[in-house]
Amino acid sequence: MTACSESDTAKLQALSQDAVILAFGDSLTYGTGANFDTESYPAVLSQLSGRQVINAGIPGEISREGLLRLDELLTLHQPDLVVLCHGGNDLIRKLDTELLKQNLIAMIEKVRGSGAEVVMLSVPKPGIFLKPSPVYKEVSSASQVLLENDVIADIESEAHLKSDPIHPNAAGYKLLAEAVHNLLLRHGALN
Repeated sequence: MTACSESDTAKLQALSQDAVILAFGDSLTYGTGANFDTESYPAVLSQLSGRQVINAGIPGEISREGLLRLDELLTLHQPDLVVLCHGGNDLIRKLDTELLKQNLIAMIEKVRGSGAEVVMLSVPKPGIFLKPSPVYKEVSSASQVLLENDVIADIESEAHLKSDPIHPNAAGYKLLAEAVHNLLLRHGALN
């Protein structure tokens, strides 16, 4: 599983040892289907990176709701980097994808306005053949944000990596954390 980003030459600021990473999203960030404290992708990413990773995932949340709570989290935690994984519930509920796109772009702008950098994870569109929703590449291109496009669709395509039809299990979240870690390594945030 490899990351697909809009620019493989894009650089992120190096994260200091005391840097704070905010993992922001819905149930995929929360870790539904695995142990929140030890097996969610933010918990595993913290172990891999040696950095504090705050799990700000709320199961069932749609992008409009996420946009409303983001400011408070940015003020409270003052992250150096935000990993944005949002929109799966919008896609499952068949909500307007243009509104999802606008909400994701607004989230990216809020993160950047706080002084933090942002990377984004694509969520697959529902269907028999799981493929990343094109919304994420469009947002990545419009906002010039690094994108891990394939890993969640790849994980959710493998029954042995899932706890239910939508959520990874501990092994799936470990692969997700490794993909995010590798993205951060490749683009200079970690060394």
